[in-house]
Amino acid sequence: MAGSDRTWRLVDGLGIFSLGLGTAQLVAPGAMNRLVGAKDTQANRAVQRWLGGAREIAAGIGIETRRSTTGWLWARVAGDVLDVSLLGLVLADPWRRPDERRRAAAATVAVLGVTAADITAALRLSRGAGRETDGRGTGDMADIEAKAMITVNRPLGEVFRFWHDVENLPQFMAHLQSVRSLGGGRSRWRAKAPAGMEIEWEAEITGEEIDEYIAWRSVAGARVQNSGEVRFRPAPGDRGTEIRVRLHYRPPAGKLGAAVAKLFGEEPGQQVRDDLRRFKQVMETGEVVRSEASPEGTTTRRLIAQRPAQPLPA
Repeated sequence: MAGSDRTWRLVDGLGIFSLGLGTAQLVAPGAMNRLVGAKDTQANRAVQRWLGGAREIAAGIGIETRRSTTGWLWARVAGDVLDVSLLGLVLADPWRRPDERRRAAAATVAVLGVTAADITAALRLSRGAGRETDGRGTGDMADIEAKAMITVNRPLGEVFRFWHDVENLPQFMAHLQSVRSLGGGRSRWRAKAPAGMEIEWEAEITGEEIDEYIAWRSVAGARVQNSGEVRFRPAPGDRGTEIRVRLHYRPPAGKLGAAVAKLFGEEPGQQVRDDLRRFKQVMETGEVVRSEASPEGTTTRRLIAQRPAQPLPA
């Protein structure tokens, strides 16, 4: 497993831990006080709820939504230091019963262990191991790369304009349900993944030259980090337009990551080639031609049946 995968598994684990711990502190502060050997007073319940529970839930949400993940991890480290300090006060109380002191000592050891995990994850992200998309490039965020090319027998300008309208992409990209333009070069993408999961992310155009190329990337914090570019040029022999696509993506960790991996297929390059063949059909015939056994038969796109399927021209 790649180092970045291990990092994001750790990050996800810490985010889920924050949400679980914060929920327990909010709904059962008395039980949490007794668990760590603190006196169960109204003041200590307030500390559990608002200084502990609210802080942990905020950190968990921040981590799991990939919004300033590194910052939220360092916030967790600061919270861990506060927790250790509070537990130190419990241990230093000469009136504390022996069983309370044992519980406080065990809680301190546990917090120190979590602190080490928080620091490890924060340092890895800060140093760029498993880094978030930061807008400075695409090669360092991608674990998987796919490339493909095809020639479409249509004028270059027409091909470029169709692709540039991102809301056209689901017509030939089989894994997409919808792409909605948000203006300013940004768009929201939605895909239906295996096991009944739906995945959404926002993307932005990072560069373009009319009739030459379009480059894009997912915005910072997207659960599905991806980037790519498509280049257009006149095909030799006045045969239309040559299209070259390069795609980078990194599946997230956990169940969502497994679903994304299945969504993009075991061989992403083959899927990109299949998408380009569908694009060729849309541009040249206005429809996607399929055979009866084609998996696209289950989609809602406009399709026409063909029996048997005919090979496409180069």
